[in-house]
Amino acid sequence: MLKEFKEFAMRGNVLDMAVGIIIGASFGKIITSFVSDILMPPIGLLLGRVDFSNLFINLSGQDYTSLAEAKKAGAATINYGMFANTVLDFLIVAFAIFLLIKQVNRFAKKPAAEAPSTRDCPYCCSKIPLPAVRCAYCTATLQAGAA
Repeated sequence: MLKEFKEFAMRGNVLDMAVGIIIGASFGKIITSFVSDILMPPIGLLLGRVDFSNLFINLSGQDYTSLAEAKKAGAATINYGMFANTVLDFLIVAFAIFLLIKQVNRFAKKPAAEAPSTRDCPYCCSKIPLPAVRCAYCTATLQAGAA
């Protein structure tokens, strides 16, 4: 069983997938930092100095000036600002992956078209094998390999 697991773990697909997951997790951290630290502050400034990470709905009935204060007090909150940041993170990651896949597909080798194995009979238009010298449908005599 250990030998089978080792063979499974060392196959190319599993290793490629592991590398992809590790790089994807790191890429996600970069995007999260980009959204929270670079993208959202100017958007918040344009919308009237709004800090999206501090937008919340307090469900406890008491007043809290910040999300950190509400969390420290253990108040129940709906953190819609953090949700907006997460949605923006997702959209940026999804768009980046879309662009990456689009480029990979563009450079991927396209399979060669298969050579046809049949042709049309010039008399009855039925499909016949390329080397046929007589049509099986109308019995017309044909030239071998001619179209």
